[in-house]
Formats: sequence, C-alpha cells, structure tokens
Amino acid sequence: MKAAFFTFGCKLNQCETEALAEAFEKQGFDIVEFSDPADVYVVNTCTVTSKSEQKARRVIRKTSRDYPESLVIVTGCYAQLEPELIGELGDNVLSVALDRKDLIMDMAGFLGSGQSEGQELYRSAGFWLESQSPGIDESEGRFRFSAADFNFHARAFLKIQDGCDHRCAYCRVCLARGKSVSLSSDTLMERLKDLEAGGYEEVVLTGVNIDSYRDGSMNLSDLLHRIIEETDHFRIRLSSLEPKTLLERDLSILSHPRICSHFHVSAQSLSDSVLKRMNRPYGSQAVIDAVARLRELKDNPFIAADIIAGFPGETETEHNVTVTSLKQIDFARIHVFPFSARPDTAAWEMKPKIPERITGERTEEIRGISSKSYKNYLEQQTDRTAQVLLEEEKKSGEDKFWEGTSDNYLRVRIPYSDEMKRGTLVSCRIVSEKNGTLYGKSE
Repeated sequence: MKAAFFTFGCKLNQCETEALAEAFEKQGFDIVEFSDPADVYVVNTCTVTSKSEQKARRVIRKTSRDYPESLVIVTGCYAQLEPELIGELGDNVLSVALDRKDLIMDMAGFLGSGQSEGQELYRSAGFWLESQSPGIDESEGRFRFSAADFNFHARAFLKIQDGCDHRCAYCRVCLARGKSVSLSSDTLMERLKDLEAGGYEEVVLTGVNIDSYRDGSMNLSDLLHRIIEETDHFRIRLSSLEPKTLLERDLSILSHPRICSHFHVSAQSLSDSVLKRMNRPYGSQAVIDAVARLRELKDNPFIAADIIAGFPGETETEHNVTVTSLKQIDFARIHVFPFSARPDTAAWEMKPKIPERITGERTEEIRGISSKSYKNYLEQQTDRTAQVLLEEEKKSGEDKFWEGTSDNYLRVRIPYSDEMKRGTLVSCRIVSEKNGTLYGKSE
C-alpha cells in the first residue's frame, strides 16, 4: 500500500508529519509524492490565516475528487476547530482532531493489515477511530510524535513543547492546541541521543512556543545547557523566540557554536499602540533590544521577524512607525502577513477594519523592505566560511551540484562530489550570489 502526506504551516506541523509518515512506513506503506496515486492521503492543516485554511480546503477537495477510492485523512489545527466543515469536503474525507492526532500512528497498523481497500478504507478507518479511547493527554499523547527517520527533511525535528498560554488578540492556535505542556527533559535527552546515534547533523527544536518550555524549574536556557553538555556534535536550530524571553533570561548559551546563527523573533508590529491592541506582552523597544542582544551573542546572525499588516485600527502613523523601525533594525528577512480575522479571537470583533486595498499596500511596502534587507544580507556572505547541511542533488544544464542550508539558514550550492552525502555537514567558502542562492566551494 502507498501513503502520501501534505503539510501546511509551522515547523511543529512538519515535525508531526514526519512522525506520522514514519509510522506508516513501519507498517509497510511506501511513502510517495502527494501528486502520485496512493491508498491513503494525510493532510496536516494550519489555522493561522484564512488563506491557509482556503488552501487546505482546495487540496482536500481535489484529492478527494481525484482519488475517490482512497482514504483522505485530515488533521491539524484547522481540523480541530472545524471538524464538521472538513468532513463535508468529500465522501472519503476523515477528519481527525488534534486531540486524537496521535491515533493516526496507530491507525497505520490497522490500515496496513490489509483488511480493507477502496471505499472500505474510509468506513473501516472511521469505525476504528470511533472504537479508540481519547488519544492525546498532556503527559504522553502530545509527545508521541517522535520520528527516528525523516522522509521529507535531511535534518531532524524534535517536538519539545506544545500549546500556548498567551491569548494574543489575532491568534486561535491557543484554542486549537490548548495550554502549554513540555516534554520531560530526560525523555527529550533520550530522543536527542537516539537522533545523534542515527547520524543526524542538525536537530530543530520545535513547539508552539518553545520559550514556555518547563520541566520543573528547568527553562529553555537550562535545557540548552544540558543538551550541549550531554551530546557531542549535532548543531541545534531553534524555532521562534519571544522578545521578552531574550531579555528576561540569561540566554548567553545562544553564543555557543553548536547553536545555529539563525533566529526568528515574533515581533508582529513595532508600534506600541498596535502591540497593546494585539495583547502582546511587550513594547517595540523590547524587540529592538532583543535583536541587539542576539547580535552581541552571534557574529552577523540571520534574524527574521513576523509582522502583521493592517491590524484593526492600524493608522497610517502606526504603520509608518513600524516601517521606520523595520528599516532601522534591518532584519535579514521579514515574514509579513496581511491581517486575517480569525473566529473566536478578540480581533474578530475589533473595528475599524482596514480596507483590503490599504492592507495590501502596507504588506507590499514591508515586503519591499524585506527584499532589500535580504539582498544586503546575502551580499555580506561573500568570502565567509559556511557549514552547509547537504539536502538535495540538483542539476542545471551540464552542471551538477549539491544544495543545502547554512548555519545561518541560507540556501547554498556546492559543486557535486560523489564523496558527499545527503544529511552531512560540509565546510565551504562562499564565492558568489545569484538570484537569492549562494554558491560556495568546499574546503
């Protein structure tokens, strides 16, 4: 039998998809491209924006229509909040809420037993799911997603935290994922050591809000110290960090050479009045100081930020304040999103709504700033040495090369060599840049 996977959203979703794919592979399924015929399709959804939900509905409908004899399993944050709507997208679509998502790994064994096929897969899977006790509890279920082998990435992912205790006005991920919980540090270390023994050269520590990591008195900084002390070689990449975390705790451990020089700051705005309406627990100066702190700890790190354009009530003056600060801070890249009103959030009812045309103009202005900053950052890389994780073999005309990701999260191409292997780190000197990609020579 064959299974295919499609993932929307964050690194946490990517991590959980990898664990689901490994479970199916262990039960004898061949993992194929999502565009290929398969017996089971799994769509892992996101609910951060209405656009991500719209894209998910399109993919689900098309897959259901193109492969009516297959089972289409839909899970993730969108499926948690809108299960009935998801189930109506196709006669062979099975919606699995987040609080039962881990059961999909067990379902792989049932489906792989060969007891059902075609339309029977949908009916049998539904009956099987109904017969199971609730899947996820805070102590175990949420952290069953732990892959030892990764189908879609050359790096490893480890989920260390889930849920969120914040109530930002624009976000409903907290409604889908529930309150913050953390993987015990002992279990976490066991999994990391298994990944290290498996030869992984990079591990991404992921969660909804890894700043909230807690194991007794141990926080994120303490955890990073323990990881460095008890493991040997793999480099560590962190998902998003909150400005307050970078200022309120001793995170000098971030200067350690094994921690990637790549950070993502959850800024959202640089207008104090907008941040207050968003119910963010900091002001613009905290973002400025957090970035300065990271630049003290690392030499020219890649620092990205999220920005929401057109939040309800955002005046031209507030927007210009954000624009001015973005230019001054000079993030390596800015991920800008036009505001998307989400049901059951405080911002859903906020007024005045910013006209779509104005929101679009503000979004494009910030994207222009991001493009210029990113180009400048790329130009600074020439003659620098980079540690590149090899990910794909590529070909352009007669030229063959390896493409991978540097410590500071840039795409780098290196002349091909048979001695190089996917998933290994190669030291190279950056010699040029073209169309957003760096070119290097191995040392």
